[in-house]
Amino acid sequence: MENNNTRREICILQKSRKTSTVVLLLFMILWFHCATVECEERLIKSPSASRPSEFRNGIRRIIISVVLGVLTGLVSAFVVACLIRFFVGYMNRTPILKGPVTFSPKIDPKTLQLALANENQLLGSSPDGKYYRTVLDNGLTIAVRRLEPFVSGSPERHNNSKSVKRKIQQELEVLASLRHRNLMSLRAYVRESNRFYLVYDYVQTGSLEDAMNRVRENQLQLGWEVRLRIAVGVIKGLQYLHFTCNPQILHCNLKPSNVMLDGEFEPRLADCGLPKLVPNSDRATSAYNAPECFQNQSYSDRSDVFSFGMILAVLLTGRDPTDPFFSEAGHGGSLGRWLRHLQQAGEAREGLDKSILGEEVEEDEMLMAVRIAVVCLSDLPADRPSSDELVPMLTQLHSF
Repeated sequence: MENNNTRREICILQKSRKTSTVVLLLFMILWFHCATVECEERLIKSPSASRPSEFRNGIRRIIISVVLGVLTGLVSAFVVACLIRFFVGYMNRTPILKGPVTFSPKIDPKTLQLALANENQLLGSSPDGKYYRTVLDNGLTIAVRRLEPFVSGSPERHNNSKSVKRKIQQELEVLASLRHRNLMSLRAYVRESNRFYLVYDYVQTGSLEDAMNRVRENQLQLGWEVRLRIAVGVIKGLQYLHFTCNPQILHCNLKPSNVMLDGEFEPRLADCGLPKLVPNSDRATSAYNAPECFQNQSYSDRSDVFSFGMILAVLLTGRDPTDPFFSEAGHGGSLGRWLRHLQQAGEAREGLDKSILGEEVEEDEMLMAVRIAVVCLSDLPADRPSSDELVPMLTQLHSF
């Protein structure tokens, strides 16, 4: 009798250790059933065991109750999980905001709303909007990009404009979170019926395109050291977008007019990632775009590298890619092909901007930079280096 009691206590102790999770509970049921059968057999053989059939029926009822309880718990947990997921998804759905969304304490929303209607100075325009300068009441000068992604009669405007606007707003939130010394920070944005206003810091020096036009007109002198600093800053900005941002961000419209220069000629990339948000963007017509953009409308980080190679070629030669010079016989038809021909013929020095020729050490750096520009301008994306590889290539030319 004492041995039978000991065995019962052992069975109860073993059952109590199997209740941690649902999986372990199911395993416990199987074990419990087997152990109970063994105990019943021993009890039946014992003289002190009475009414074995009632005991067996009670055990079966307990097992059925436990199984039904487990199944009910699993079904309930599944239903609750589905409800929670639906609720969280609904709460996380980005509302379409109409008022000013600011990311800087310097800008008061009401002041910003009033200033947006005052286009003090037009800085540029494109098919998708305008770029102008304005001044807030507190004296802060800002640059405003007015985007008009929804043209009259477009499918986006009538069929799914809400989803498109929500997507644009979500992308703008991502762009506003970017922080790098070679990127223009998005300070605020405002959404109206069919347009967005994007607010940036105003850079007084202007764009690289403005600077190079002044160089060609002999109104500005840019030495090789300054030009190399600009190139290094541009590629570091691309490296941040391509390799630090998660998910990766492509610029999609890199060109001198989108490279702003501060007072120290430190470059800041503007309009990062915006072209993919604008259905009627003009990026496909840019002379700085890679061949694959025209051939099959594909775009990758190596397409950004091609655009960088064209900017580097402009800094080295001082020439505009749209110059009729490249259409003349023997000039290859484009700045990239012309520079590649000179480099392969060992005459790269002939292509350099005469205003930066000087010391022999600097000329050696320029000739190495020509080789880098040529490889960036390869027709096949796979033949171009990544922005991560280009940073050490350029920084090793000079100490930064």
